[in-house]
Amino acid sequence: MFNNVNNPFVNRKVASSTSSDSNGQRQKEDPKKELKKYIDEEEPDEVKIGGLPILTAEEVLSMTKSYIAKLKEENEGREKVIKKLDSYLEKFDVEKFMKKNPDMTSPDFYMVMYNETEGLIK
Repeated sequence: MFNNVNNPFVNRKVASSTSSDSNGQRQKEDPKKELKKYIDEEEPDEVKIGGLPILTAEEVLSMTKSYIAKLKEENEGREKVIKKLDSYLEKFDVEKFMKKNPDMTSPDFYMVMYNETEGLIK
């Protein structure tokens, strides 16, 4: 009934569609396993950006004085704010500050100082 010359499936084994789908799924699972391997690897939680040096007590003290001086300059006409800033600078204890914020870099310092002095200015 059919002509074997025009039949491409003569003498070839035809794979069912289900077997080709399972092969495709197996190929897709391998990248997932590889990705999981990378995700499961242990990595340190802290990342030091740019490898900035850790500040010493002397540097923290001088940076604090400079930071407070700039805040006083920005708030020249506000006497209450200037008094609060002077009071903060008098009570500032470098050792206690360093214990509360260990291994601090200069960006960390400015973030902490902003948080501590924000209430004094408002």
